[in-house]
Amino acid sequence: MTQVALVDSLLKYADPLIAGILDRALSEKEITVAEATGLFSAEGLDFHLLAMVADELRRRRVGDIVTYVVNRNINFTNVCIKQCGFCAFSRDFREEEGYFLPIEEIVKRAREARTFGATEVCVQAGLPPNMDADIYENICRAIKKEINDIHIHGFSPEEVLYGATRSNASIEEYLHRLKEAGVNSLPGTAAEILDQPLRDKISPGRISVKKWIEVIKTAHKIGIPSTSTMMFGHLETAEDRAKHIGIIRDIQKETGGFTEFVPLNFIHSEAPMFKEKLHDGLKNGADGKDAILTHAISRIMLNNHINNIQTSWVKEGTSMSQLLLTCGANDFGGTLINESISTAAGAKYGQLIRPREIRRLVREIGRTPAQRTTRYDIIKTYDSNEEEDMLDTVEDAGRFGSYQELIKLDRYRFKNNRRD
Repeated sequence: MTQVALVDSLLKYADPLIAGILDRALSEKEITVAEATGLFSAEGLDFHLLAMVADELRRRRVGDIVTYVVNRNINFTNVCIKQCGFCAFSRDFREEEGYFLPIEEIVKRAREARTFGATEVCVQAGLPPNMDADIYENICRAIKKEINDIHIHGFSPEEVLYGATRSNASIEEYLHRLKEAGVNSLPGTAAEILDQPLRDKISPGRISVKKWIEVIKTAHKIGIPSTSTMMFGHLETAEDRAKHIGIIRDIQKETGGFTEFVPLNFIHSEAPMFKEKLHDGLKNGADGKDAILTHAISRIMLNNHINNIQTSWVKEGTSMSQLLLTCGANDFGGTLINESISTAAGAKYGQLIRPREIRRLVREIGRTPAQRTTRYDIIKTYDSNEEEDMLDTVEDAGRFGSYQELIKLDRYRFKNNRRD
């Protein structure tokens, strides 16, 4: 019996409301935000059927290949004028652990990543005070001058808005400048939950929902694709999640510019708003069942418009990520050399995963691993014969350094009057 036949045979035993929604999803009809909100309450058989439907939709849309990208994170400064309640990465400029990498060090890290097979560098950072208006452009030009063929996945909507403000330019003008300098795509981070009252609680003063949407739509309009994300497991409700995914879907219908959607579980242990008990009802991240529901419902809501649902191994761990690949997700994300932001928040799963480890995890669930580009072009599909990539040959991941080491280095110490 096929999975879809099994689901059909079991739907008659499910809650009638949930069964009706899942039946429409299997018919590849769009479900509403209200219907999606209801799915978050699925229990027992309904819960398992929801996951099975999401997996079936994934299989139809992208098949049994699980993709990943070989990339390096370059978080070039942790100094930030914002004080988001969930962020343990950033440092106020007065703190002794603030750092700022010079451009030559950023280029060195990009060059090293390319040597080990990376096709992408993800460039994101804090928002330092008195930032030079052209620093983002200068970073991109310097990287492209040395490694022209590497994809720069750079600068969140928050950073784009800050750069535009520092440059006295419109968002569109500034995005054109970034594109000309070498930006190939934007990380769709800084989204958190696209609900303004909730954002005002967890990240007061951060980019507004209206401005986040404006940056993303404008980037898509001028030919810069982006990812999309959602942070869950803190103060948000099921309705907040469903509305957020609905906004992402509406943008994609209009622009077609999203390459993927990434649910990001809240890492609580070092988050200021958790440590300081700033909000009543604040959760310490979503549990396993909730993570499954979120990924599965993301697939069901977005399947007709966004092909790729990514699981974050940094947030969830490798075993949970395997499970999420059977509940609607189809992408394992990146190798993330030097991942710092989640690590600083207390994530326990390291700053690097080797490609061979990703391939092993994928094969264990009966799927086929494939390396991709940032835009989801397949570079290589791996058969059952294990092959070794350059990054697999690195015996000591410590050679790339760590966040805890970086914040202690005097040579990169941030100075408020600094210009790079």
